[in-house]
Amino acid sequence: MEPSPLTHQPRPEVFQPKIVRLYEALFKDDEDAPAEKPEGFWKEFFLLRPDRASLRRMLDETPVGDLLHLSTQTRQLFIKAVQALRRPYGVGDLHALDTLSTFMTCVLAKRYTNPSSDIIEVLAGLDQIDTVFGDFVAALEGLIRNGRGPGVECCPHGVGHAQDKRQPADGQEPQQQQQQRKGKSNCTYTADLQQRAVELALAVSSGAYQTSLLTYFIQRDLFPAIISCIQSQSSLETSGDETRITRPFMLLGLLANYNKFEFQNPYQMRLNDFVNERVIKDIVKGVGKTCQKLRDQYIDVQEDLPEGWTLANTLNKIGLGAIAPGGKPPPKPVYDADTAKRMFAELPGEEAAVLLATYDFSHANKLFSLELVTGAPRSEKGEDSPFANFISLTSYLLQHAHLSQRTTLYCHLNLMVFRLLIEDPVLCKRMCSDESKVPVRLCRQRSPYLPLVRSERVIATAVMDTMIDAINHNLRRRLDVGLYTLCVGILLRIISYMSRSRTRLQYHWADLFRSLLSLIRFLTTYASDLKGLSHINTLLDHVVNLLALGLSAGETFLPTPAAYDDLFYKVVETGEVLVKFRDTYGLANRASNSIDTLVSVSVHYKEMLGTDGSKAVKGKRTGGQLTSLQVAEVIKQGYETLSIQAKEGLDSWEKYREADERTLLKKMGRQAVGDVGALISR
Repeated sequence: MEPSPLTHQPRPEVFQPKIVRLYEALFKDDEDAPAEKPEGFWKEFFLLRPDRASLRRMLDETPVGDLLHLSTQTRQLFIKAVQALRRPYGVGDLHALDTLSTFMTCVLAKRYTNPSSDIIEVLAGLDQIDTVFGDFVAALEGLIRNGRGPGVECCPHGVGHAQDKRQPADGQEPQQQQQQRKGKSNCTYTADLQQRAVELALAVSSGAYQTSLLTYFIQRDLFPAIISCIQSQSSLETSGDETRITRPFMLLGLLANYNKFEFQNPYQMRLNDFVNERVIKDIVKGVGKTCQKLRDQYIDVQEDLPEGWTLANTLNKIGLGAIAPGGKPPPKPVYDADTAKRMFAELPGEEAAVLLATYDFSHANKLFSLELVTGAPRSEKGEDSPFANFISLTSYLLQHAHLSQRTTLYCHLNLMVFRLLIEDPVLCKRMCSDESKVPVRLCRQRSPYLPLVRSERVIATAVMDTMIDAINHNLRRRLDVGLYTLCVGILLRIISYMSRSRTRLQYHWADLFRSLLSLIRFLTTYASDLKGLSHINTLLDHVVNLLALGLSAGETFLPTPAAYDDLFYKVVETGEVLVKFRDTYGLANRASNSIDTLVSVSVHYKEMLGTDGSKAVKGKRTGGQLTSLQVAEVIKQGYETLSIQAKEGLDSWEKYREADERTLLKKMGRQAVGDVGALISR
């Protein structure tokens, strides 16, 4: 190997950064080496830009036993990094944050025999953990709140860049311009410090979620610091990146869910009392952009929106795309069914963890719920409102809910947000009013399809479409009863409000009632598989009562007499199935449903139609049977002799109680923790 003419040392085969050599020196198990590295080693260590990939590789390749054996070195690294955060020099604090993020991610991801005690051994030792980790959390809080503290000189020309001493050719740069340029650079550096501190806090929160270390974050209330971070990030000119808002918001979600059913979590209490409207608006916008980004991941796999007519499309089809306005757009890749299914199963992306914090805020904070539903209408840039993006993402999640347990959990979470919003009468009124009209893109990646609505629509109709799609696309023998109960329950709550307030919306009601009756057919056909499922009776009561509400009070919310007649027609047509459905599940023996209303309506009209009425209802033209138009006329005539004896309270429902969903929310918390860990380790 040819020596270097400058140092006369052999040149390495591959260039190795100086920081990597320091990593190797630090973690080298050499008995002859001094137990503690000198101060100069650490000064240089944190002034050099970290090589996170090399550090990760070294730590990942170190077995748990060897890592515990190297506890002297790992403790030094952690303690010196905390000191660099508390007493920064140069860019040492920024590099310490990057180093600690990688270090903590790798250390906390390992499988220990005794996780809490072993991790404490690696970081500080049992006798020092309170002091060292307390200092760490305090330093982290200060960085999340303020970035660089006042009176500490920041790197003046951006992150990690040396100051340019050159002056303009025409003389000294004006002092005011120098101060402005320096102030802007300092703000950027402070913002970067805050973001890196949030990243480190997320790495620790997700990695140590099942250990006792997270209690340090609970004891020291980080809520004001996180809110201050969101406020300062949103005020930056470069804050177009929604992660600057959503990452701190994710951190709030993890901390607020930590053992919240075991003790009074202080972050939950903070959510209840929070009233900073400006910050809430910024959070809602960030959530909306994240939902749109997650939704677009599904569209990238399969474009599902039919193309409207344009001159460019026409020219492309006849081979003249080159002369089309704007040129020929690059074609999207088309995947085969198996590949698309595999790609769909990996969605949504890890950023979906923000939905956990969205649920917590919606449950605890009325101002947040109001802003989510009413705030940030469609902008001049053509961006959809945050709530429209939230609905849109939910529709894509629900059409693919069966592909993975992870997707199913996020579906449940978003449905619980819908339930919370609709149970608020003020918000439900807003969602059913013309003031709420926005365009909403709903999933059309699987048939059957609902009518395509491209224009602005009342937001409640988009929610109902989302629920109907969920009902149509998730029918399986191993039915997700909880998901169906939520979907039908949300429909029941919306229609109950419309009935009480006499709100009539233009909507494809026939598709809604058709889907409900198809669900009854499915429940009847596969009763042997479904009868033993937990909480199946609640689902049965919801479906029956929703249809009975339509029959008994349809004139209060259906927009036309024709829509009301169509509901009766469908119930009469399904008469035999309804009788079998009642008998199979023993619904007549329970006072919680109104199955007798459905059956009595069917019997009444069949008596009017004659002995072979079931055939006539189907609209066949054979023999002397009636046509469908004639049957519809009979239905109108039958109103005069029909007496609907519906049970009272069809439009009532139980208010949401979080404790009832304790098991599911714990699963959701663990899933969000895993997604945040994957997001940070990327």
